[in-house]
Amino acid sequence: MQEFTQEEKEFFMSEALKEAQRSLEKEEIPIGCVIVKDGQIVGRGHNAREEENKAILHAEIMAINQANETVGNWRLLDSTLFVTIEPCVMCSGAIGLARISQVIYGAKNAKFGGAGSLYDILTDSRLNHRVEVETGVLEANCAQIMQDFFRKRRQK
Repeated sequence: MQEFTQEEKEFFMSEALKEAQRSLEKEEIPIGCVIVKDGQIVGRGHNAREEENKAILHAEIMAINQANETVGNWRLLDSTLFVTIEPCVMCSGAIGLARISQVIYGAKNAKFGGAGSLYDILTDSRLNHRVEVETGVLEANCAQIMQDFFRKRRQK
């Protein structure tokens, strides 16, 4: 597992927030993700369900796919996934299947969270791969972009 300073965590989360902004520009739910291995970003993703008309195109899935291509392996051992919002159940499953070592997320997902809020898939001892989870990095920024998005959506 990689060790990060608080400054590094905030840098990588700000990169995930840039990905969330890309979603927002396309009127997608603004969630962004980056995957870091050996101090370098090897995968980026943002929600693209509406744009691509594919239910599984969550930020984490896109980032995992790109990281698999970059690394040349389906196993993303010793990598860290930074995501603005707590991964859902589907994404938590994919993170485990990709053998990602660590997840750092900004804000909780009280309605769909699969990494601590509703379910705790990433640390479930019944599964063969467990992931270290850290929360709260740039939490206010990560929550704000979501709150603004849904506030505007309700006004329409």
